[in-house]
Amino acid sequence: MMALKLVFLCYIALCAVASGIHIINAYDLQVKYEPNWNSLDSRPLPSWFDDAKFGIFIHWGVFSVPSFGSEWFWINWKSLVPKYVQFMHKHFEPGFTYQEFAKDFTAEFYNASQWAEIFEASGAKYIVLTSKHHEGYTLWPSKYSFSWNSMDVGPHKDLIGELATAVRKNTNLRFGLYHSLFEWFNPLYLYDKKNNFTTNVFVKNKIIPEMKELIETYKPEVLWSDGDWEASENYWESKEFLSWLYNDSPVKSTIVTNDRWGVNTSCKHGDFYNCQDRFSPGTLQKHKWENAMTIDKQSWGFRRNAKLEDYFTLEDLVKELVITVSTGGNLLMNVGPTKDGMIPAIFEERLRGVGQWLSVNGEAIYKTKPWKIQNDTLSGDVWYTQGADGNLYATTLSWPLDNTLRLSNAFKLTPESKILLLGNKENIKWQVKSNHIEVFLPSTGHKGEPAWVLKINHYQD
Repeated sequence: MMALKLVFLCYIALCAVASGIHIINAYDLQVKYEPNWNSLDSRPLPSWFDDAKFGIFIHWGVFSVPSFGSEWFWINWKSLVPKYVQFMHKHFEPGFTYQEFAKDFTAEFYNASQWAEIFEASGAKYIVLTSKHHEGYTLWPSKYSFSWNSMDVGPHKDLIGELATAVRKNTNLRFGLYHSLFEWFNPLYLYDKKNNFTTNVFVKNKIIPEMKELIETYKPEVLWSDGDWEASENYWESKEFLSWLYNDSPVKSTIVTNDRWGVNTSCKHGDFYNCQDRFSPGTLQKHKWENAMTIDKQSWGFRRNAKLEDYFTLEDLVKELVITVSTGGNLLMNVGPTKDGMIPAIFEERLRGVGQWLSVNGEAIYKTKPWKIQNDTLSGDVWYTQGADGNLYATTLSWPLDNTLRLSNAFKLTPESKILLLGNKENIKWQVKSNHIEVFLPSTGHKGEPAWVLKINHYQD
């Protein structure tokens, strides 16, 4: 019976191919993922995510109004962190509430098409927008967040809907959403917390229906979960939700999720692991992972009190991308828009700079896989990737003073071997020494770039 079923599925698959329809693997059509980690963790990672390598994170919400300190403004203020208390005392009348900030979250200059163009110009292949941060304010007209959403108070717009439409209409980017499970001051959550999470009124009445609403309305291909760490996956009903997501949701064949689904799930369960913010192990990992980091070193949300030295340079960002991809990860680079919907110029400049570098060197990043060694031990500043066609890419983060790059004998060059510096047309001369390889770089190739890529073919491992 199973054999007949498989033959039938294969027949359907062949018919679909003949018709030009994009299909998933015939075997995948039979799989039902049960609400347990063994089953959920057996789901193959959709290939688009590993191919993409680079995404943009966007932290936007009511916290963009005070734009001071970080996106954790509300909890820091209420926890009496001195600089936040002093800020409120200096600028606002006694009795002012955090909710009053929402009326000034105007998004008056928000142009979703302009955002989409900037993100595409960065060279990213997917984006992840905060649909709801820990403050509980939703960037869509959620039925489960009455009077605390972007349609009812603030911009009076469906901010998610506008960006999803612009991204899908104008770019080839994949659209994703961040979602916080917990909400700092939601009475239902505080009730469950007071009961040591033996009740789950908040989850049943808000979180699960809210997440399903989000998935069914906007069909994101990334669901980036957060705010899980105070309670177990059983309280959050994470396994049951993921089973629905993988089996019955409209994005079941393409969506990817991270690992923040309850206490002790981080770095253990999920399509890809974040493990912690700014996770950058520098070594090859056994499971697909993502380095979520932010251009502003101190905050994910926009802050007006940032100084120039608080921002990573273009060189820093390209270095992070190169090392992350060489060790099997994706890089998710964060920007924080302003309350009126602008992406600050310094973020745009950094994103376009990364995109310009990728326009020349992207073949060393996209659709690559880690090589047998990731970091060249001789130079220390050289990182390897391998293309699907077998080409080897060596990315150096510093230009040698004598224009001669020395590589270890991790691979063997033959008379047929060719080395090309991406962005230059001529093949590079090289010679093999007893214990290393010398590559003679053209002096004209040093143009102040943040990194340089050698493409090596016809080599032997």
